Formats: sequence, C-alpha cells, structure tokens
Amino acid sequence: MPDLRAIEEFLPCATPDAWLRVACADLPTLLIDHANCEKKAAATAVNLLYRYIERPQLIWRMSRLAREELRHFEQVTTLMAERGIAYTQLSSARYAGGLHKHIRTHEPARLVDTLIVGAFIEARSCERFARLAPLLDPIDADLAKFYRGLLASEGRHFAAYLKLAEQYAGECGEAPITDRVAYFAAIERELIESADSELRFHSGPPAAA
Repeated sequence: MPDLRAIEEFLPCATPDAWLRVACADLPTLLIDHANCEKKAAATAVNLLYRYIERPQLIWRMSRLAREELRHFEQVTTLMAERGIAYTQLSSARYAGGLHKHIRTHEPARLVDTLIVGAFIEARSCERFARLAPLLDPIDADLAKFYRGLLASEGRHFAAYLKLAEQYAGECGEAPITDRVAYFAAIERELIESADSELRFHSGPPAAA
C-alpha cells in the first residue's frame, strides 16, 4: 500500500464529493477515460525515454513505468469488455493540458516541470482510486477491488516522478523543488475544484452535478 497520507498532503485538495457521485453513476464513461489515461501515461513515459536518452536512471524508470501503464490499460479494457462497454472516442479532459501548458520550455527546467506534473497526475489518480473504491463496493465489487489493487503502483509512480524531479532540480538551481510544486499545486486545485462540462477521470465536478 502507498503512503496515502503523503499523497493527500502533496495534493492541494481532495476530490470533490460531487465528482465522486457522478463518477459512480456513470461507470462506462469513467472506465473509457480511465483506459485513455493509462494509454496516455504510457505514452508520456515513452516520450521522456526518447527525449532524455543521456539520463540512464530516467530512461530505466520510464521504461518500467510505461510497461506497467500499458498492463493497466489492458486490464481496464478487459474490464470494459466483461461489462459490454465499447471503447469509444472521448474528448480529452482539460486537466493534463491545463497543467502541461505551464511547463517551462528551456532545459533542464522543462524536465523538472514535466516530472512535477507527472507526480501530480499520478498522485491524483491514486487519491481517486482510494476514494472511489469504498463507494464502488456495493455497486461493482470487482471494479472496487481492481482500483484498490492499483493504489500501490500509482503510489510508486508518484514517488518516482517526484524523486526524479528533485534529482534534476539542482541542475537549474531549484533544489529543493518546493516553489515549483507550490506553483503547480495552485493550478491543480483550480482544475480539480472548478466545474467541467463532462465527466472525465481527472475532471472537476460536472457543472450539472
């Protein structure tokens, strides 16, 4: 089990109850977008692996992370098939894009910010799995069990991204990374607490909720 307290302390806010209610009432959309998130997480890791080939520790961790995310993608799509949920096209949430647009463009600051954003995405995923699981127990016990099973890996991914960010921050004179984490925390809070037009795994509460 990950240290959920550390993850909750890292995140600037808890997932709104309104989002949890809507997510539990629309499991097909939740699962489809969850599959999309796993696929995107794998792609992010592979992109970092290609972009920073001169950093052996980074590429080793990203290789392992990408394999794990793809395995999760396969598991989610299997759960969808068992429930008769077709894998259809969904628009992207504004969450990841809303974080990534604030990443600096010069190196090594770009790498540090990208890793910090990765830590927020993984931490938020972990927090949502933990909040969803007990609510899903009476609705879909197998899905609740699956989400509890993801906590350890999402916690590892969060810790890996944050550790790498701390490691490389010294190269741009930003060790510790407290200020950059606080900067992205404010952005993450706004994205999580403000209303979204549609349910997505990392969306804020839907406007109609």
